[in-house]
Amino acid sequence: MAGTDCGIDSAGRSSIWQGHSLIEGQAAGKVLFSDVGLSFWGGVDPLTGMVIDHHHPLFGQCISGTMLAIPSGRGSCTGSCVMLELILNKVAPAALIFEQDETILPLGVMIAQEIYGQSLPVLHLAKERFAALADAQQASLSDGRLTTHRADQTTSETLTATVPPMAVNPIALSDHDIAMLRGDHGEGAKLAMGIVTRMAGLMGAEQLIDVTKAHIDGCIYIGPGGLDFAQRLCAMGAKVAVPTTLNAISIDRRHWRAQGIPSELGEPSERLAAAYTGMGAAASFTCAPYLLQNPPVYGEAIVWAESNAVVYANSVIGARTLKYPDYLDICVAITGRAPLTGCYRDEERKPELVIDVASLKGIDESFYPLLGHHIGMMAPTAIPLITGLEHLTPDKDDLKAFGAAFATTSAAPMFHILGITPEAGQHRDHGMQLPQLTVSAEDLCRSWQELNSAQSTSIDLIAIGNPHASCEELGTIAQLSTLHGGSCSIPVVITCGRGEYRKAHEAGYIGTLERFGVQFVNDTCWCMLTEPVIPPTARVIMTNSGKYAHYAPGLVGRSMRFGSLEDCIKAASGMQLEPSPPRWLLS
Repeated sequence: MAGTDCGIDSAGRSSIWQGHSLIEGQAAGKVLFSDVGLSFWGGVDPLTGMVIDHHHPLFGQCISGTMLAIPSGRGSCTGSCVMLELILNKVAPAALIFEQDETILPLGVMIAQEIYGQSLPVLHLAKERFAALADAQQASLSDGRLTTHRADQTTSETLTATVPPMAVNPIALSDHDIAMLRGDHGEGAKLAMGIVTRMAGLMGAEQLIDVTKAHIDGCIYIGPGGLDFAQRLCAMGAKVAVPTTLNAISIDRRHWRAQGIPSELGEPSERLAAAYTGMGAAASFTCAPYLLQNPPVYGEAIVWAESNAVVYANSVIGARTLKYPDYLDICVAITGRAPLTGCYRDEERKPELVIDVASLKGIDESFYPLLGHHIGMMAPTAIPLITGLEHLTPDKDDLKAFGAAFATTSAAPMFHILGITPEAGQHRDHGMQLPQLTVSAEDLCRSWQELNSAQSTSIDLIAIGNPHASCEELGTIAQLSTLHGGSCSIPVVITCGRGEYRKAHEAGYIGTLERFGVQFVNDTCWCMLTEPVIPPTARVIMTNSGKYAHYAPGLVGRSMRFGSLEDCIKAASGMQLEPSPPRWLLS
């Protein structure tokens, strides 16, 4: 609920501002504004505060000490981890100002406040009030009043507004919830329940619900703050209350020493994984939990973090989860209780715009990640209903690739594809009343160029498995490797979960791929891999992942080539591929 205040500018005119404080505090600094959401994971360096997302308008700027105004976060659930480390490293913004509802970044601030006594103010402004910040140079927040200053060669203007604390509804708690808050079930459960109930209030929830499964993303090592948080919970005796799996971690837990990973990363990553397994989570270590045994089913209420997993669960399976920030995921798993809001509710799963792609013809496998990346930018916060694909039969790997790329550029927790995803049909009539957008081949050409940051014909490394490769994908790659020469002249590294690797080994795919020259990495994923797994001499990486093509320039400082899986194997076999869009996109 937005607060309202009439401020008086320097010319004596009345100016109405609307907004509220999610987390109160005082701050002042330069206004750093963008109308594009920013993923802090892969977008901001937690050690320096520099924006490293090469595709973002703020690329190359430092957010430290600024009044950072962005419409929302986007992309990874790990943004909360980065936010915590920025605060502990003293390089955080002075304040965060959002236009849209945002939970991931405020959660990182909340953990810093609850555990470490450090904080910064977080504000939410109504659309027109947020847009006014585009022209502001300086801003300050004191005693709940936001003052902004704008000046040009001829005029100077100051606007002041009141941003009251967000009105939080009381939350209906069960006797078991109250017992956890009292500490009857241990200090770990008490801490977790306190975070769940506080976050539920900020989300506008009025009650909690039971969840049946959890997938934890906070097991990625970003810095000592996240490790300390997990070890504190474990030392307090916290245990998960529901079956819980773990996301890909920062290392291949069995092989990191042999791979030459420095102990400065390997050892704390080991301790972080141990803390989460010590709380009862399974050592699954995959960013594709929908490939594990006993995935959730349609309508099941779960708590999943990891952005691609969230949109896959909601969209493709029809299960129900919020896009959980790291750290809140484990707190919900410990308590077994989740805020009843967002995608748990029927009305908040409805599409908010329609995007038609019927004009696109003659596609190949690269179509799905490319389209997902593009539609995410068209729907930065809104759930889309996608039409025009009814004649296609994408498999689970196509939808995995689409969803991962979509979740990279959008903050939305799900999508609908008419004729393909399970809930899309029930929204057909509703879609006729929504804004209608279209995607053309020319639009996708521009997105293809954006993902292909390297225009060189040389390729130094092939990166496959973001999200983790499935057994079926490994079978396809094995067939392609045989078709295109049987041995690779460029290194090929594939990341996959242990379970899918085991199935592929039993099917005979691993032997074929190893003879081709493929190297396998388990437990971790491309978003966490650095040197020396990525050779220092490898300057251009080719991938079939829209997600990795987006993040890698910022994460590992390499130029990217994006293409189909077959193009990746052709390149690995020594075929020279021109850096131009695929034929189906140009026809």
